[in-house]
Amino acid sequence: MATPLPPSFTVPATATETRRDPLLHGELPPLLEGGLTVKNVWKNLDWKHVLGLGLTPLIAIYGLLTTEIQTKTLIWSIIYYFATGLGITAGYHRLWAHRAYSAGPAMSFVLALLGAGAVEGSIKWWSRGHRAHHRWTDTEKDPYSAHRGMFFAHIGWMLVKRPGWKIGHADVDDLNKSKLVVWQHKNYTALVILMGLVFPTAVAGLGWGDWRGGYFFAAILRLVFVHHATFCVNSLAHWLGEGPFDDRHSPRDHFITAFVTLGEGYHNFHHQFPQDYRNAIRFYQYDPTKWLIATCAFFGFASHLKTFPENEVRKGQLQMIEKRVMEKKTKLQWGTPIAELPIMSFEDFEHACKNDNKKWILLEGVVYDVADFMAEHPGGEKYIKIGIGKDMTAAFNGGMYDHSNAARNLLSLMRVAVVEFGGEVEAQKKNPSVPVYGEPSKDE
Repeated sequence: MATPLPPSFTVPATATETRRDPLLHGELPPLLEGGLTVKNVWKNLDWKHVLGLGLTPLIAIYGLLTTEIQTKTLIWSIIYYFATGLGITAGYHRLWAHRAYSAGPAMSFVLALLGAGAVEGSIKWWSRGHRAHHRWTDTEKDPYSAHRGMFFAHIGWMLVKRPGWKIGHADVDDLNKSKLVVWQHKNYTALVILMGLVFPTAVAGLGWGDWRGGYFFAAILRLVFVHHATFCVNSLAHWLGEGPFDDRHSPRDHFITAFVTLGEGYHNFHHQFPQDYRNAIRFYQYDPTKWLIATCAFFGFASHLKTFPENEVRKGQLQMIEKRVMEKKTKLQWGTPIAELPIMSFEDFEHACKNDNKKWILLEGVVYDVADFMAEHPGGEKYIKIGIGKDMTAAFNGGMYDHSNAARNLLSLMRVAVVEFGGEVEAQKKNPSVPVYGEPSKDE
């Protein structure tokens, strides 16, 4: 008989600690009262976001068609793309929304300015929505629930106005106590104009005389790329990839999303361990945001970088591996479970073989019908014939030949009964909730 797999949890766990099945979300309530009719959507459009997110791509396309791009301007546009993108990922997201590390005054101020340059709302507004997203993931109170579709999660959630009560509550008292956050929120419009438009344009204009290229490429086109790279955290990261730590919610891990979002693509890990300053936990995974934070910590600009214990991270991974193995295992044939086999005496076993011509052998307390396998036995038919009606446990486990796992697995399909007083297997039969594990002793 095959050696049983070790149990998943040998340490008692409470119902709260036990892994739960994926949530059954069903259909979420209507986004808008009155349904998603053209008239109702038009009535509830958030024109500030519609114009802001709709016009910038058109302006960028016009600039591409009418303006020659200079090499210096292209390089500056890429640099400022990464700078403002990291203002969101390292600043808005990991510093303020999740408090995954502490930043000194200089670093915090720079991140606040760069975050404003990404034009995605103030720190307070952005973090409040993101905290609600984590608390209410995939539900109707999730501001950008992936269960409303990829377009909604990516950009649609900003295009319509919703009553505040339709978005789940999130605590932002800590942000209200931050002088820098309050200052940025109060002066956000001016900072957007300065850092989103004037500064990138002026660098190209004053630096090498390319005012037009600075505006169309370093300001507008760069802004379009930053927007949609960040938006992919809400959409692509909930659609592409796998859930190596949890499958109850939609976040996924994938290197493509990580590449697009400056390292925010290991989203399944992030939703399980949101206060970890890392998104990618392995050195070979792409996470420039983590690298920036670690570098700043090395030079003294950041401190108190939070990481979850490796023991807890491994737990989540192993539980998901175990679950997927079990899902695959249930699709295979494993024979009649031992707990469901009929019990017979050893005398009945011998009688059936001698008088009813049963081709049965006994191994570790379990009766196997080998009639259809005798001619196919790799070691020859005679070795099975001599075991008919006998307890061949010792011979099977090394006395005659130490059989492989494949042989043991094949035997599981031949079970027909359990012999009374069969030792270990019979104990398991009487108390199926109490597993009996262990390798066969050397005496068997």
